[in-house]
Amino acid sequence: MHKFWGNIEEDWAGYTSDIYFSCLFFDNPKVEIFLGDEYDEEGEEIEVPPTEKQLTAFEETYKTFIDNIEKHLIDLQSKAFDRYKRIYAKYYEDSEKSGEPPLNIDSIEKHNDYIKDLLYLRILDDKTIIVTIRYKLDTEHGIEFKFVDGQIDAVGGISEI
Repeated sequence: MHKFWGNIEEDWAGYTSDIYFSCLFFDNPKVEIFLGDEYDEEGEEIEVPPTEKQLTAFEETYKTFIDNIEKHLIDLQSKAFDRYKRIYAKYYEDSEKSGEPPLNIDSIEKHNDYIKDLLYLRILDDKTIIVTIRYKLDTEHGIEFKFVDGQIDAVGGISEI
């Protein structure tokens, strides 16, 4: 039992607690927070819960993330739109390639509708949080954002970063 996280239990993708993430930007009102990695360096599932020291560090990382959520959302939206323009626009904005009318996604605001399905957060060592989203334009790969010490360090498909 941790003073902030409460009960820590093994879940489908690692360890979770009694605390859930909620943010009005996302469609999901109650999102799981995973504490620590799911797999070790050899690719084996981690079967030992995070230590008290790790949980306290995760608490600090999470609280700092929440305290700056508006800035993080702006960064996330901007990076997601940049990724759309770089990887997906050439397909979705060209009806000859997609076989559908162009989506006309030409702004962050128009793109935001496609990144609202938040799957979970994962808090890791070294002030790192992974935000995992079911990306409506690529549900097979999704999209993840790796925040390190409050800055987006990487953006990629799920489990790619």
